[in-house]
Amino acid sequence: MWIPTEHEKYGVVLASFRGTVQHGLPLEIGDTVQILEKCEGWYRGFILKNPNFKGIFPTSYIHLKNAHVKNKGQFETVIPVEDSVITEMTSTLRDWGAMWKQLYVKNEGDLFHRLWHVMNEILDLRRQVLVGHLTHDRMRDVKQHITARLDWGNEQLGLDLVPRREFSMVDPDEISVTELYRLMEHRHRKKETPAAASTHHLFVHVKSLMSANLGEELEVFFHIYDGRENRPLSERFFVKLNKSGLPKSPEKTERQCTLFVDLGSSDLRKDVYIVVHIIRIGRMGAGEKKNLCSVQYRRPFGCAVVSIADLLTADSKDDHLLKVYACNTESEWHQIHENIIKKANSRYNLSGSNTGLAVALQLLHGDIEQLRREYMVLFTRGVSITRKLGFSDVIMPGEVRNDLYITLERGEFEKGGKSVSRNVEITVYVLDIDGLILKTHVAAGSGEPGGDEYHSLVLYHNNSPRWAEQIKLPIPVDMFRGSHVRFEFRHCSTKDKGEKKLFGYSFVPLMQEDGRTLPDGTHELIIHKCEENTSLADCPRYLKLPFSKANLPSNNQTLKGTKESFWITSFLCSTKLTQNGDMLDLLKWRAHPERINDSLSKLKEIDGSEIVKFLQDTLDTLFGILDESSQRYGLKVFDSLVHIINLLQDSKFQHFKPVMDTYIESHFAGALSYRDLIKVLKWYVDRIVDAEHQDHIQQVLKASEYIFKYIIQSRRLFSLATGGQNEEEFRVCIHELFMSIRFFLSQENKSTSPVAQTQAVFLRTFPAVYGELLKIFTVREVAGFVRETLGSLPTAVHADCLEAVKLQCIAKTVESQLYTNPESRCILLPVVLRVLQAHMQEQRDLVMCARILTSMLSLIKKEENGTAEPVVSEEVELIVESLLGVLLRTILEISNRPQPAGPTMRLQFQDVTGEFVACLLALLRQMSDRHYQQLLQAFSSKDNLRDFLLQIFTVFRILIRPEMFSKDWTVMRLVTNNVIITTVLYLSDALRKNFLNDKFDYKVWDSYFYLSVIFINQPCLQLESFSPSKRKRILEKYGDMRVMMGCEIFSMWQNLGEHKLNFIPAMIGPFLEVTLVPQPDLRNVMIPIFHDMMDWEQRRSGNFKQVEAKLIDKLDSLMSEGKGDETYRELFNSIIPLFGPYPSLLKKIERETWRESGISLIATVTRLMERLLDYRDCMKLGEVDGKKIGCTVSLLNFYKTELNKEEMYIRYIHKLYDLHFKAQNYTEASYTLLLYDELLEWSERPLREFLNYPMQSEWQRKEYLHLTIVQNFDRGKCWENGIILCRELADQYESYYDYRNLSKMRMMEASLYDKIMDQQRLEPEFFRVGFYGKKFPFFLRNKEFVCRGHDYERLEAFQQRMLNEFPHAIAMQHVNQPDQTIYQADAQYLQIYAVTPIPESQDVLQRDGVPDNIKSFYKFNHIWRFRYDRPFHKGTKDKENEFKSLWVERTTLTLVQSLPGISRWFEVDKRELVEVSPLENAIEVIENKNLQLRTLITQCQSRQMQNISPLTMCLNGVIDAAVNGGLARYQEAFFAKDYVMNHPEDGEKIGRLRELMFEQAHILEYGLAVHEKFVPQDMRPLHKKLVDQFHLMKSSLGIQEFPAYVRASPVHFTNGSPRTCRNSVPNIISPDGGRGVARRSLPSYPAVNRYSSSSLSSQASNEVSNITGQSESSDEVFNMQPSPSTSSLSSNHSASPNVTSSAPSSARGSPQMAEKHKHSRENACLSPRDRPVSAIFPNPMDPAQRAAPHQIGDATLPRSDPNLSAPDKVRPTPSSWSLDSVKEGAPSFSDSFGKMLCPPVPPRPPYSGSSAKNMRSQSPVSASRSPQKTTVPPFTPSPTECQSTSLVSNSPVLSGSYSSGISSLSRCSVSEASGTELPAGDHPAHPLPPPSTLPNSVSSSSDEPIRRENKTPPPYSVYERNNPRSRPVPMPHSLSIPPQADPPALPPKPHQLRTGSMKLDGTSDPRVPRPRPLPRKVSQL
Repeated sequence: MWIPTEHEKYGVVLASFRGTVQHGLPLEIGDTVQILEKCEGWYRGFILKNPNFKGIFPTSYIHLKNAHVKNKGQFETVIPVEDSVITEMTSTLRDWGAMWKQLYVKNEGDLFHRLWHVMNEILDLRRQVLVGHLTHDRMRDVKQHITARLDWGNEQLGLDLVPRREFSMVDPDEISVTELYRLMEHRHRKKETPAAASTHHLFVHVKSLMSANLGEELEVFFHIYDGRENRPLSERFFVKLNKSGLPKSPEKTERQCTLFVDLGSSDLRKDVYIVVHIIRIGRMGAGEKKNLCSVQYRRPFGCAVVSIADLLTADSKDDHLLKVYACNTESEWHQIHENIIKKANSRYNLSGSNTGLAVALQLLHGDIEQLRREYMVLFTRGVSITRKLGFSDVIMPGEVRNDLYITLERGEFEKGGKSVSRNVEITVYVLDIDGLILKTHVAAGSGEPGGDEYHSLVLYHNNSPRWAEQIKLPIPVDMFRGSHVRFEFRHCSTKDKGEKKLFGYSFVPLMQEDGRTLPDGTHELIIHKCEENTSLADCPRYLKLPFSKANLPSNNQTLKGTKESFWITSFLCSTKLTQNGDMLDLLKWRAHPERINDSLSKLKEIDGSEIVKFLQDTLDTLFGILDESSQRYGLKVFDSLVHIINLLQDSKFQHFKPVMDTYIESHFAGALSYRDLIKVLKWYVDRIVDAEHQDHIQQVLKASEYIFKYIIQSRRLFSLATGGQNEEEFRVCIHELFMSIRFFLSQENKSTSPVAQTQAVFLRTFPAVYGELLKIFTVREVAGFVRETLGSLPTAVHADCLEAVKLQCIAKTVESQLYTNPESRCILLPVVLRVLQAHMQEQRDLVMCARILTSMLSLIKKEENGTAEPVVSEEVELIVESLLGVLLRTILEISNRPQPAGPTMRLQFQDVTGEFVACLLALLRQMSDRHYQQLLQAFSSKDNLRDFLLQIFTVFRILIRPEMFSKDWTVMRLVTNNVIITTVLYLSDALRKNFLNDKFDYKVWDSYFYLSVIFINQPCLQLESFSPSKRKRILEKYGDMRVMMGCEIFSMWQNLGEHKLNFIPAMIGPFLEVTLVPQPDLRNVMIPIFHDMMDWEQRRSGNFKQVEAKLIDKLDSLMSEGKGDETYRELFNSIIPLFGPYPSLLKKIERETWRESGISLIATVTRLMERLLDYRDCMKLGEVDGKKIGCTVSLLNFYKTELNKEEMYIRYIHKLYDLHFKAQNYTEASYTLLLYDELLEWSERPLREFLNYPMQSEWQRKEYLHLTIVQNFDRGKCWENGIILCRELADQYESYYDYRNLSKMRMMEASLYDKIMDQQRLEPEFFRVGFYGKKFPFFLRNKEFVCRGHDYERLEAFQQRMLNEFPHAIAMQHVNQPDQTIYQADAQYLQIYAVTPIPESQDVLQRDGVPDNIKSFYKFNHIWRFRYDRPFHKGTKDKENEFKSLWVERTTLTLVQSLPGISRWFEVDKRELVEVSPLENAIEVIENKNLQLRTLITQCQSRQMQNISPLTMCLNGVIDAAVNGGLARYQEAFFAKDYVMNHPEDGEKIGRLRELMFEQAHILEYGLAVHEKFVPQDMRPLHKKLVDQFHLMKSSLGIQEFPAYVRASPVHFTNGSPRTCRNSVPNIISPDGGRGVARRSLPSYPAVNRYSSSSLSSQASNEVSNITGQSESSDEVFNMQPSPSTSSLSSNHSASPNVTSSAPSSARGSPQMAEKHKHSRENACLSPRDRPVSAIFPNPMDPAQRAAPHQIGDATLPRSDPNLSAPDKVRPTPSSWSLDSVKEGAPSFSDSFGKMLCPPVPPRPPYSGSSAKNMRSQSPVSASRSPQKTTVPPFTPSPTECQSTSLVSNSPVLSGSYSSGISSLSRCSVSEASGTELPAGDHPAHPLPPPSTLPNSVSSSSDEPIRRENKTPPPYSVYERNNPRSRPVPMPHSLSIPPQADPPALPPKPHQLRTGSMKLDGTSDPRVPRPRPLPRKVSQL
């Protein structure tokens, strides 16, 4: 049976539990659980982080912990009873854990590892705290460390700042808001600016001395030296080193390490140094040989110096290697360090090249106690302390020190009868009063223990030695009297014995007879001579002698005149002894009463450190004098006391204040002193007004705090002693004193007057007196004193400084102990409020006002039950009445001020705002119902109430601003919001009562709604974005405040009634913003408001257009900010009533009469939301990609077509333009901007400022757009489109006579023409992409697109790019259409393959002589249709010859818009699928290859080809394939009797195939002849091989002689103009390129050999297996009868590997770019671009039906006459077969028929004046072309011409290679008019349209011009896509061209043909529904 648990409420999981039992709760180790019930070894409960899921788990898995239960019962909450720091650590580490893993995912390695270490550190510290074995101090340190680490981690991870007090988290409800703000501010400041330490310490650790010439022991002395004052700052640190240079006592670390303590900040400067002196212990000379002498001397070795400033920058942990220098002469030893510092290089040198002292140096900061805690190991291991010479900057009481430092400076000695100078050594002893040597009291420095004696350095042969050695004598205070120091001088012999002979001594007593110690400074001591063996044990004998030359009596000339002297410098650092005689006189006043007056006067001259040393004794002396002679010395003693009190204000001595406090409490005994003190103080106060000099009086008032302390303590002592006598007298005295004070305070003075300054001094010290007065007087009495004193100040104060001081005084009063008592508060509060109100109204001293208000409000607290004490309630009432209004105004004033410059000022400004805000919140939180009622009733009129409401709503809006508090102050923000919503709930009542119905006030209501909306949308209330633990904490404490405010909005809205109309449509946007918050309850509350709005708008205007417009506009702006989600759309759309009191919006609308329009609106909004959501999600991504662009296009079209919102449409045009521009899609950017351009007209209508456009006329904006678009077309190399806009602009300039700009425009246009002709353009690939599956964005889902690839982008790269854009997508590996399972799958599938464009414009592509760079534009621009071929086998596959069953499935895709356009991809509108038979396939393959061969031959002849390799490889490929069975396979397949019998309908096609095969052989023969002419020498063997193989091929085909229809008679050009020779019969040209007489004119196909960006490939070697002839014959057009076979010829196809084994792929672009890239056969299926395109099959004519020669002459018939039967129609053949453009003016060719080995070269015929004389039809840059009419030369057709018409086709021919049965595909286009598809190309600059009529007589030689109709649309415009059937059919080139035909006039400029605005992006097919046009608005953008 399950029993509710009593005590087992909370536990931690010890081991993971899977929860596999029924109702089991899975647990992870470390989870915390709350236990509800128990039953036989099982608990039932839940994990605290997921309280909704309850289950059972074993008791053994849980470690129980003590916990406190709140709200026992169903909704109980459990709070663990443990240290709050532990609780915080646990929850914080859990939060960090999840975020820490994310750091790894985001690749933030540095923070990841740092956080890992900190987390481990916190866990270790947590264990220490939990174990509970730490001392109190250590526990405090650990907690401090933990909280510091927690704060660091929170800051690094962007988490909230935690307010703490004493390391524990603070509950905001338990402290006032002002206090909370102070804690937050304190923690924030602490985080920002750590306080700089004032005390510093230098840690030194000696490692070793490295030197080559050691061998003797060393002594190393360190000290800190001031280079500016040339004096040591510290005592010396002394280390002994052994002969190896290592420390002598390595086990005793305190002998190697020291801490130079108490360095001030002023000591860390560049000219303060660490100086190291090194002394060797050994022989006199360093290089002396060892002898029997065992005596050792201290001799100089070297010196090192390092600046302390270098340690501030260096890495503190690095060891330093100090260079050691030696002095050149020993006499300089005493100043070697100064020479090194001054860099006097001549006086010292390196003691050895590799001599160095290794030391560790580290600067530590903070007081010594702090260091003991932080560097515990250092102190426990042992470190010696090296002190400063003298006291530190701050002298601490209780510090005991008694050190005498003596420096052996120098000596002057006589030779003593010797020929050389002496080697003098001094031995120093300290002797006590009895003449005994004091043991261990002579120290060379810290580090080593003191010795009995000290031996100085020995300087070799020097009678004036300078040692400069400092020794320390730490003599106890009690031994100082009578002690002396003796210095013995010995000469150190360098003879064998090495004796040290005594020759003199000096001494100095340490204390004088009057008790003063030896004064600091230099002393010249007398050297008393003595014998070598003199005993100095009898001290009293020599102590009677004089010791110093300064003390010699004047009559003792003997000693004065002696030359021998010894100088020492002494310095005493003692806390007990003094060298000051005046101090001693004062302390011994009883011995000399007559000196009291002088001693008291001289006290002010004594050094402060001497006074504080003897503070207690001095004070006892003063009060002793006062007690005994108050009348005589009262004033002097008072002044001395004031001097001492003020001395303690100095920062150096401020730590002695506690010493004085202790003295007053414990040692002070002046029970009668209070009378004299009060009397003197009153005397001074009374003299203030009249006194001229106020300085001394001000000093007295500064000391008033301690004077009152003495007065009060004295009175208490008196009361204790007398039982409270004279109480009344004392009170009267105090009252009189305060009356005097009030009188002097009431004086009005100018701010500069001395009295005003004295008033200020008193006010500063006055609050310190309160605490003392409270010791004797009651709270009310003291409060009365304070009130009257402060009240006595003049109201109209002129002194600003006094005003500030007055405020400071009030601030200290409010912060004092007095004010904390409620009794005193009610007395003082009115005074404080009056002053505050006055200052705040005038906006003066706001920082101080804020401080006072903060302190006042932090004392007011509600009790736990939420009610306040009556006293507190009254206080709140008083404050509200006095300050609420002025506080609101102040916050408004401050917030609206411009922020001051300078970081300090700005910080202060921010502080004061924050403090006032905290005060306002604290005050509002304390207000109860009663306070609100009184506040609202207090307003005298509605206007006042209205102003107050507007004011408080505005202030609340300011408080909600994100910049109000720091980003991590979430705690403060939540408290603020809680106060705001509570207040708003109170005030909304007043709003309803006072401002509804006839008293309705729009402004107040609007302000209310606006505040509510902003409140709900705050980032800090969006709980969804928080971690689960944080969300839970907030919900438990405050609930979801958004829902509360939402309900309030709804309630208030319902109350509005008909006034709702005032808020339509203004509030639609704000309310919509609220509904976008992803909180279901809030949405359910808010959505019905929209129904209400629609309803009221419908009633008012009969529709809700306003609502719709505003809704859509706001939706767009909000969604782009990242708000809203999928659920929201469903909420708008769903018909199912959602939970909560309101049904969905759609459900409500369906009940209305206007439901149709309502439902329509909801549908529109939902569709818009779908697009906006997609748009928002796409925009979150980083780089610009296709997804972003596609999404923007989708949205843009939606705004245009469905919503007809012009402004939004234009906005998105510019967003799309920016995306394209950023991605460098300049062409697409131009098309995009053109959409806006087309909305504008050339008018002078003014346009308002919009986006980045200034206010300007429509004409100016359109001009600017034109120029921008032209610039982008230029960048995108789409120059043809730019030319049109240039022309249009030029027309405008011309119409305005703006010739300057017209000239510029014409030049720009010309430059674009130049670029077309001169610059290389890369031709893009096109790819079809299918997006399948429900996971794709709405605008892509289950749709297929064709995409224009980037430059150089091949299929593989494109596929990778798409997969990068959609990382979750799966690439489909087949090209078949997917089934429904893929469409409906909850995933993303991508299907990608390359497709071939089908050009629209044919006319330019068919023209002779149009350069490739012009044609290429038309092949790849304005493309609507694309093709893809898939080979397959129908029926059984013949393994011997697969061509028999190889069919091609051809898919044609039609787009909704042409490419390129406003996007790089467009959706497929229509798919068409046809099948191509094997025979048709074979025809295509051979036709394609023939075209390729012709082109290469032509290019080779015309010298366009720099390299002959492409032709070589192509010939090799075709001949090799044919020899090895390529063409033979076709013969086997289609010429076999079986096939002919079974397929009688294919007769013509079989004939056509035969002709093409013969034609190929003929072309090859001619190609070999050309090849022979140009082939380089090293390729001759290959050429010979090709010729041999060609003969084999001919024989295999059974060709002995070419049939008649292949041969042709020569054509004679009477005028020699090759431009106009359009002979359609293939004439063989001489390989010499026109010099020889050829039998035929070979066709030239300039556009065939084409390179694109993705196929800059070799045309031969790398694709020997690929016969992919490009099928774009630009010079021939067939007129064909529509037939089933021809209607399906527009697909890609490929041939069998046997046929296509050895031919190059179609090359793209210029022929110079060969041999760069290989096609991948493996990807053949998906890259049809590189494979041949389908051919166009003519209806082959029976040979019998072929036209007789005379029929050709009848050239008057139109070329495309539909009435002609097929045989009668002229079948055109390419004029470009005549390679007549190789040389300028190619000649006519004679008819010498025979084997084409080396045709003779005929003489050049005379030229008959054609204006096209120097034209080269194949040249990319044409020669000068006359715009005038030219004549077409006559020619005589060959009798056999007509017979060859069916052989040569201009249709694109498909050839291809197969790899594993997959086609290698290329592209082609078919003329729709004739049932064929024709290739597209680049538009030339001036296209010559084909002639529409032909002259009657072919042989006529008349020059009559022939008019040709312009059947081509403007070459640069993007055409309207008309019905292809209705388009005029381009006329094919005639077989016979009239003898003279003028070229047509230039076509009119494209812009003149425009019917409307130019559609550069192409418009949709008429079959596609067109978007409704945007109505032009008056407010044109």
